[in-house]
Amino acid sequence: MTPHINRIATAVPRHDVHDTFVRFARTLLAGPRDGRLFDRMAARGGIAHRWSCLAPAPDGSNAAVDSGGFYTRGAFPSTGERMRRFEAEAPALAAQAVGHLALGDDARRVTHLIVTCCTGFSAPGLDLELVRRCGLDPSVERTIVGFMGCYAAINALKLSRHIVRSEPAARVLVVSLELCTLHLQETADLEQVLTFLVFGDGCAAALVTAEPHGLALDAFHAVLVPESAEDITWRIRDLGFDMVLSGRVAGAIGGALRSGADRILRGAAPDAIDLWAVHPGGRSVLDAVETAFALPPAALGASREVLHANGNMSSATVLFVLRALMRTERRPGARGCAMAFGPGLTAETMLFRAAA
Repeated sequence: MTPHINRIATAVPRHDVHDTFVRFARTLLAGPRDGRLFDRMAARGGIAHRWSCLAPAPDGSNAAVDSGGFYTRGAFPSTGERMRRFEAEAPALAAQAVGHLALGDDARRVTHLIVTCCTGFSAPGLDLELVRRCGLDPSVERTIVGFMGCYAAINALKLSRHIVRSEPAARVLVVSLELCTLHLQETADLEQVLTFLVFGDGCAAALVTAEPHGLALDAFHAVLVPESAEDITWRIRDLGFDMVLSGRVAGAIGGALRSGADRILRGAAPDAIDLWAVHPGGRSVLDAVETAFALPPAALGASREVLHANGNMSSATVLFVLRALMRTERRPGARGCAMAFGPGLTAETMLFRAAA
């Protein structure tokens, strides 16, 4: 008996904020050198759209970045204000993604609910809101995977696999919800501004059962990159959650994947992998993975398309990529590798197969 991802559904808010943010961020930078570097990175980033629960202002260089004044220059919101906005916005987006799974009456058959999130917390929280809004059994077993960053969905799938292998009748609902745009900071630090350049909001929901259709979950492996703990950090501060994404990340990931390839792929050669679901943490991250495994340009096509259309939505993003792969034609038994990266610096990886 092998657990399978049977279905994946996604949802994003309706506000495209990428262009507004680029205009706003350009005004934060103090000198022409930083401005030129930002412009170059924005043009090369491979992102056309990012979605937010906040409606953008007509001109991001005005007093407020968004039309509601949540981000007003000189008066950015406190952590408490950001969490109140999270509580108001997150449940509806999460319920929308679950609704797209079209569970119908089978919603009551869900036995386990796993929620991943690193951009907002409250209690009662998203898990109980989903029980109420989506018609789940009130006695469903609930687990929150919190503050693990972009790789959390891989850990949720790993936990789902353990559950289904120990309880073959289990039906596990995984929901990865992130509202990254609630944590914009008013700063002139170029590295931090470039960090904000890639993040957007989104939610993905997946159903994992023993039913043999979809993607079979075969194996998992974690790679912890030594001496890289400060390359990705995500800390709660007075004015929201403070993200640092170092320019060294792509190089560190590439080196770790090259040295760990044999364990990640269980001895298989990279060209034996048919499907690659790589978390698009940014264009440089995808380039590093492509180089590390000597992949042809088309191998990471699904990841680059998700980056282009949505940016980096933290934990939800790799599920967007897996959904894209599930919607394409694939031969039964095709082998796949998924991976996502986050604080640690850690790469969480997963081997899977297309069901017959």
